[in-house]
Amino acid sequence: MIFEHKTRVDIEKVNSNSFVTNKGMLALLENVACMHSDTAGYGIREIPTTHLSWVQLNWRVQIIRRLKYGEEITIKTWAREATKVSTLRDFEVLDKDNKTVCIATTRWTLTNIDTQSITKITDDVIEKYDPENHTIMPEFEFKKLKEPDTFSNEYVYTTQRRDIDVNKHMHNLNYLDLAYETLPEEIYNNISKGGDFNNIEVMYKTAIRYGDTSKCLYSFDGNKHTITIKSNDDKVLHCIVELW
Repeated sequence: MIFEHKTRVDIEKVNSNSFVTNKGMLALLENVACMHSDTAGYGIREIPTTHLSWVQLNWRVQIIRRLKYGEEITIKTWAREATKVSTLRDFEVLDKDNKTVCIATTRWTLTNIDTQSITKITDDVIEKYDPENHTIMPEFEFKKLKEPDTFSNEYVYTTQRRDIDVNKHMHNLNYLDLAYETLPEEIYNNISKGGDFNNIEVMYKTAIRYGDTSKCLYSFDGNKHTITIKSNDDKVLHCIVELW
């Protein structure tokens, strides 16, 4: 089943030039994924009953045309195949002329909120989503992202109350905030002038919780800007963000 939702790009999703930010685009996609889960009976409102919550493992997003404030859009999303521990979900964003402006694929796992551990994705759960057998990115496959060997910029951040989501750890979109804070000044200034990255890949590993201090490390290999987010003692990898 393909779930559709029509909406507009609102003020919270755009920058000073009225263009949608990458975090704004991901928020639009995330909201529609939540709506789809609501209809399947495994949304946020059902957590107290099911004791189950979806946790995101990966993003891969490609922006084809950058939307502006107030534009009317249709967001399509659908579940794909699932294993016992993870499932895939794709997205397509269309403008008012029915042209594709963004595509994305994601990977999720199901957790038990009482034990804070991954739980098996049963056939009963995935059947409620009526999964499709096609992908919006047929040539892409999620693979483990690797930490760069060297880094040229560092940013340290202690998690605040505002960062915590319904799963009691840092909301997945806030990792993108950390990535942007870690970018060198000249790179970030170029973004503010309208030169944002049109490709995003994120791999989440270990959740950041309230009060944790994280070290964010920047590297550029000539093609991709990579931000590695680790515990302050370097022992725990939290997330890797790639932008290009």
